[in-house]
Amino acid sequence: MPSRDEPVHQPLSDGGTSAGVLEWASAEDSARLLVGVASPDVPEEFWGGVYDIGGGRDIRRWYDRNWFSTRDFHGQWYTDSDRLHELVPFRADTFEDTLARAVEAAPASVCSGGRVPPWIVKHLVMKPLTRRPRGTMHAIRGGDREVVAAHFGSREEWERGDWPTFFPPEPSRSPAYLDHGYDESKPSSRWNALDYGEAAAFRGGELLSSDVRRGDITTPLGLAVRPGPRLRGQPRLVLTGGHWCPECVRDSAGYRYQAEQNPFLAQLELASQASTHVPVSLASS
Repeated sequence: MPSRDEPVHQPLSDGGTSAGVLEWASAEDSARLLVGVASPDVPEEFWGGVYDIGGGRDIRRWYDRNWFSTRDFHGQWYTDSDRLHELVPFRADTFEDTLARAVEAAPASVCSGGRVPPWIVKHLVMKPLTRRPRGTMHAIRGGDREVVAAHFGSREEWERGDWPTFFPPEPSRSPAYLDHGYDESKPSSRWNALDYGEAAAFRGGELLSSDVRRGDITTPLGLAVRPGPRLRGQPRLVLTGGHWCPECVRDSAGYRYQAEQNPFLAQLELASQASTHVPVSLASS
């Protein structure tokens, strides 16, 4: 986040969907986690793991509804945050407590924002931000169909968006787990070539390494995408961190085509098309 002295000029606030979900953690909870990690009593299971750290006001007068993206936002609730808290307890703050502290510490210029007429905030602050490069309205004004589709699906869908069409989301509080192609009940100390081969195949690839040692989760493996590039990665990063082919990941426009050969990605594409917002397991990248 920007510091209190740094003005916000990036138009990214409208990139988040208004029907999405986000995790958050206060600075104090994050500090408690760091103190806990420094403790000699940290469970051995913690080390080498991959974790996510996750712990008003009516803005409709400040924004137009169709300034917000409706597609391709990464916000989720992650179940590995719960596991991290079990290993190293750090959650103590509530959202209300954290918000109260933020308001108390905010400079007068921020606190006075509520007394400014909404139309001034909307037209002199928020609207110009959406028109900056990478902003949602910059995409509409530029007319690039692919960029518009990434934000809204299509220009026609964008034109249908307005506050009367918006209903607050009610995401499920029950975790829904993704399939990662291997036996996730097996501890990493027992991972072997079979697990690595299954995980690679489930991402549309294959295991190339032949000298795989059981339980060795740090020695990089040789992997390949079928057909496509080769890559190397530690088992713990591939199986629990979600790391995969860098070239494939960068080609976000081709995800739908990749999903035809990649069962793992196909799950995410189907979820995206259904516009579901559910908690997911840790290796969801």
